[in-house]
Formats: sequence, structure tokens, C-alpha cells
Amino acid sequence: MGLLYEKRSHIAYLTFNRPEVHNSIDPETAVELTSAWEDYRDDVDLRCAIITGAGEMSFCSGMDLTRMIPLSTGVRKPETQADHAVLQNPSILEIAMLRNFELNKPVIAAINGYAIAAGMELIQSTDIRVASETAQFGLQEVKWAIFPMGGSTVRLPRQVPFCKAMEILLTGDLIDAREALRIGFVNCVVPREKVMEEAEKVALRIVRNGPLAVTAIKRSVIENIGLTIKEGLENEKKLAAPVFRSKDAREGPKAFKEKREPNYIGE
Repeated sequence: MGLLYEKRSHIAYLTFNRPEVHNSIDPETAVELTSAWEDYRDDVDLRCAIITGAGEMSFCSGMDLTRMIPLSTGVRKPETQADHAVLQNPSILEIAMLRNFELNKPVIAAINGYAIAAGMELIQSTDIRVASETAQFGLQEVKWAIFPMGGSTVRLPRQVPFCKAMEILLTGDLIDAREALRIGFVNCVVPREKVMEEAEKVALRIVRNGPLAVTAIKRSVIENIGLTIKEGLENEKKLAAPVFRSKDAREGPKAFKEKREPNYIGE
């Protein structure tokens, strides 16, 4: 399997599992990734996701240059069921890359190594990013005369300074973890062996919070980025109202008053 998908303690774990090819995304992995994201979205017991890569070298090196890219450009004819699925259903790649896919639950990237091309693009769709000291980032599509269609020309200039985003996009050069931290692309940099541990610490803090509040907050941030302040405040009010009417919103203050851990049920 190109992707491992596990569930533990309200957390979904997605692991790219092709370390022999730097966890590049082939059609089979794209199909599996799409299925995993949809399941995470729909499973009410899951409250946070962590995505990472197997092995010690790469988080994800992008689309497979021998299988996915030639298929997309028409150089390679479809051979497998996954090949046909990707060609016949463009939404598979859209969902796999979290591009035009509504996912209001939080996603943490545990970046254990190289995050290049589609690997870096996917990270831009995550909410919190823990990077290894050995991690490197880059959008190298331009070097191969390919357009980065995972959303980088839209997302990256909103996440880092404009001139730095343009440098990354137009040169195709890599940046290291410390530079990614300096420009605010990742939250923290830790030794490689501590990446998953740190990501899980953050995830466990999130899953202890009210799930309705968490999803509404993420939805509000995403929806309001492109709005005026007035429009955003109005939309925020609409999204907040159901949270305040929930059972969890009564449980939280009650637990605080009784000096105990709250028991949130997502209702």
C-alpha cells in the first residue's frame, strides 16, 4: 500500500508508505489518500489527523515522475485500475491534495524529511506543521516545465511573505527547515526522531477540546480569509452561534466549575 491509514485515540494517522521512491505519489497512493481524507472527514469519532512519511529521508517528494506525471500528460497509457480512476475522475487528485475539498477538521503535518513539489503543496493545506531538522522544502515543478497545480500559487503567497513565495515558486530551489521556520511556514523544528512525538503532543491537546468549536474555528478562518472585515465578522457570528447552543458548550463551563476534565460528545 502506498498509504497507511490508522485510527487511535480520536486521531487519524496517514503515512506515505513508499520510502524506496521517497514517498512519491503514484495513482494508487492518490486513490488511497482520497479515501482516507473522506473517511477522516466523515468519521465523527476522529477529531484530528497527522500526516507523515515512512522512512528517514522523505515526507513526500511529490508526484511520481515515472507513473503519475506521464499519465497526466498523456505520455503513459492507463494500465491499472487506479490509473483509469485518476484519469476518469479528476476529483481524486483534488481531494488527495486537499484542493477544493472541504475539510473542517484539523490536520497536522509531521514532516520527517524532504517535502518537495506535491509534498510541499499538501503541507500548505495543513493547519499545524512540525518539521525535522533535516527537512527540506521546495516547489521544483518549474525546473521540469510543470505547473504546481496543488494550490501553491494561491496558498503560498498567503502563508509566507510575497517575495519569498515568488522566490520559491520561480526558482524551484529548496529551503531548509530553519528557513521554513524563519519565514513562518512551519510551527517548530525538532530532531527527526522527535517529529511524531511532537505532532502527537499537539494532536492530543486538540482532541481534548470541544470538537464542534474546533471545526467551527477552522471553518471560520478558511472562509473569512478572503472577505472584508465586516463580512468576516458577520460570517463568524453565524458559525459561532450553533457552537454556543451545543451540549458541549454547556459541558465545558460546567467541567471548569467542577474542576474536572470535560466530556465532550460533539453535540
